[in-house]
Amino acid sequence: MKLVLFDCDGTLVDSAALIHETMRRTFVQFGKPEPEIAATKSIIGLTLDIAIARMQGKPHADDEAVQMMAYYKSLFSVVRQDLGFREPLFDGIREVIDTIGPRDDLLIGAVTGKSRRGLKLVMETHAFDKYFIVGRTADDCPSKPHPAMVTECCSETGVDPAQTLVIGDAIYDMQMAKAAGATAIGVAWGYASIDELKQAGADAIVHHPRELLALIG
Repeated sequence: MKLVLFDCDGTLVDSAALIHETMRRTFVQFGKPEPEIAATKSIIGLTLDIAIARMQGKPHADDEAVQMMAYYKSLFSVVRQDLGFREPLFDGIREVIDTIGPRDDLLIGAVTGKSRRGLKLVMETHAFDKYFIVGRTADDCPSKPHPAMVTECCSETGVDPAQTLVIGDAIYDMQMAKAAGATAIGVAWGYASIDELKQAGADAIVHHPRELLALIG
């Protein structure tokens, strides 16, 4: 039995535009300079308070970052509705999930910096909730690259980290996987460069979702 854990933003769904617009409005509300989209993409995957602090060059999340996080969360669904964002799947993802989802020798889960509510919305929107049986979010665990998201999913499913694949687009995903003792697979269609993923410890890089099928086995 293998456990396959997917990151969400930048791996399953293209949510950069939605995240950036919500972040932009949050920074404006707090009198901060509007961030560049490259800055937003660089923190996708982190827990929000840590991400917001890092975008401002702060080493740790302070009280202001926590306040900005709360505002961001209150605004996210509003921006999603106003602009008609639906966090589309990357091309080829549905085919992969529909192929591996019914298999008896695999368990599928999600490890994401999203909130529990945000992950649930993505799963329901794309009808993936029937396949994803385990998940950890920013509401459940310390921020990536802490290994807890992976190790807790392993404990819940009874699968050893050595039999676990973590698939993600961020350096934090790769670092988290290696810290947990799992295999780290980087995806080239997300928000980090291939070199960054390799330097973060990726065991393999895939350039199209269909390549995941051979790595999963």
